[in-house]
Amino acid sequence: MAELKLSESRDLTRIERIGAHSHIRGLGLDTSLEPRDVSEGMVGQTQARKAAGVILQMIKDGKIAGRAILLAGQPGTGKTAIAMGMAKSLGLETPFSMLSASEIFSLEMSKTEALMQAFRKSIGVRIKEETEVIEGEVVEIQIDRPAASGTASKTGKLTLKTTDMETVYDLGAKMIEALGKEKVQSGDVVAIDKASGKITKLGRSFSRSRDYDAMGPQTKFVQCPDGELQKRKEVVHCVTLHEIDVINSRTQGFLALFTGDTGEIRAEVREQIDTKVAEWREEGKAEIVPGVLFIDEVHMLDIECFSFLNRALENEMAPILVVATNRGITAIRGTNYKSPHGIPIDLLDRLLIITTQPYSTDEIRKILDIRSQEEDVEMSEDAKQLLTKIGHETSLRYAIHLITAAALNCQKRKGKVVEVQDITRVYNLFLDVRRSTQYLMEYQKEYMFNEASMVDGGEDDVDTMHD
Repeated sequence: MAELKLSESRDLTRIERIGAHSHIRGLGLDTSLEPRDVSEGMVGQTQARKAAGVILQMIKDGKIAGRAILLAGQPGTGKTAIAMGMAKSLGLETPFSMLSASEIFSLEMSKTEALMQAFRKSIGVRIKEETEVIEGEVVEIQIDRPAASGTASKTGKLTLKTTDMETVYDLGAKMIEALGKEKVQSGDVVAIDKASGKITKLGRSFSRSRDYDAMGPQTKFVQCPDGELQKRKEVVHCVTLHEIDVINSRTQGFLALFTGDTGEIRAEVREQIDTKVAEWREEGKAEIVPGVLFIDEVHMLDIECFSFLNRALENEMAPILVVATNRGITAIRGTNYKSPHGIPIDLLDRLLIITTQPYSTDEIRKILDIRSQEEDVEMSEDAKQLLTKIGHETSLRYAIHLITAAALNCQKRKGKVVEVQDITRVYNLFLDVRRSTQYLMEYQKEYMFNEASMVDGGEDDVDTMHD
């Protein structure tokens, strides 16, 4: 019998996709908001990370709303990485939405509506409500199936217990189906919502932990509930204002949340929702969670969008706006005027500006180490040194792109570790911007619509006309 190699077995349920920032786990700050040298996938940019950490703390404390932060720096200096680190550090409770400025122009709605929807997606509402819940450990499930199918519905009994009491409940067909869907069995601790009949599996009871020799990693053990079986519990739902808008917009209804085709939402609907949310806040039923809206390549917005942002930031329901750009002094889109970062001066005045610096050679080396680990590529010391040199002389992004290409070249020659020869081979195969520009300048006459050939062609035409 062939020996099973456990190292080669793969978990097929997990879709492995490695993105440009999939190695980022947070901002890499300690408890006193001091940046660690290398932490949570972040390297260098200590000043920018510290500044982002201060903003993050203010967001968590709910101290600021309607503030805007600009991340400005050269291409490939980690602006998007800092924004991703902020998103990861905030956790799932705080809404964080990302969009590229050019997306605004490609949607089938007005620019201001697209920006308004992005703003509303970034504001969360935590709604509290009290419900009757039956919570206990399942002792036994008895389901009586009729002998002839279709003549009568299934009936059954469910025995639940806490540390203090035990009760038997009669089950109808819907509850039996719900228990079957959740795969509830004796020993599970469940919570049943009395109003909706929804069953939630909380885990398995500690008293049944020795029932099986091996359990899956997703199995969670919990204590058997104490006190009464029926309890009043406060349930918290977290939704965004945009989700409430869509559900209350009669033209689409809640199904638009799944299709993504929400269309334009009328201002009257939003006003009514804002009034209702304000009432809930006064009654203590709901609280607002200001989130973060990140707009990348903000210089692509035009003067109308910037004017809208100016007004939207003054609204009390505004989220924290984080924008990023890699432009210097450039024209404001939609005008002939130039401005720093392509942003009007009045909006720039509202922004807290965080700058990012180019990475040093040591930092490039550390980033390449992290990316090699993320992409599961083993590399020799000499190869890493060469790749670091390439990253320093060309660009960090180009060096990162060569990692997987070099690993594939290594596989082709049936090697285990990426060597200098693999890096050299892919470096010669794929050009960086500088070498590509040099090549274009040498052979530009061979290309169509290049300036040099157009000038030559123009001169020939002039000579012909004189003749």
